[in-house]
Amino acid sequence: MRCRAGTVADIPALWALRTRCVRETCSTHYPPDVITRWAASAAPVQFQPLVEAGGCVVAEDAAGTLLGYGVIDLAGNEVDALFVDPDRSGQGIGRMLLERVEALSDPQRELHLSASLNAVPFYLRAGFSADGEALYPHPSGIALACMQMHKRGRSQRGD
Repeated sequence: MRCRAGTVADIPALWALRTRCVRETCSTHYPPDVITRWAASAAPVQFQPLVEAGGCVVAEDAAGTLLGYGVIDLAGNEVDALFVDPDRSGQGIGRMLLERVEALSDPQRELHLSASLNAVPFYLRAGFSADGEALYPHPSGIALACMQMHKRGRSQRGD
């Protein structure tokens, strides 16, 4: 398994994986009508600029098969997305991607994210703190229940 920087050319494959994850993984915590609308949404306009800015990390196997990806909004110091192929869950791919995304973040500031409800335990294990439940205004027009979370910057933690 290897990680590399994501490119604009990767976006169709990244979005296809994201859609599959929404249908298969997120469906354990959200009602079918929400999953249908969420999965049907196109990549938001801000997705490509985040990738172009160097905020995307892609995990692949030796054959170049996409295993997962993470995206960070560098300006906002916020994890925008983290998805792992559902067939590869529990193999450390998400943890590796999160570590790579965190390495891109500003160590002087807190790192923030809006976690889907199914992902909250993962982020808690990774050292994030829960700030409270919220509604994430998804670009598709739906309001997704989520957990606002943060992690102190590396320089604040003494890393």
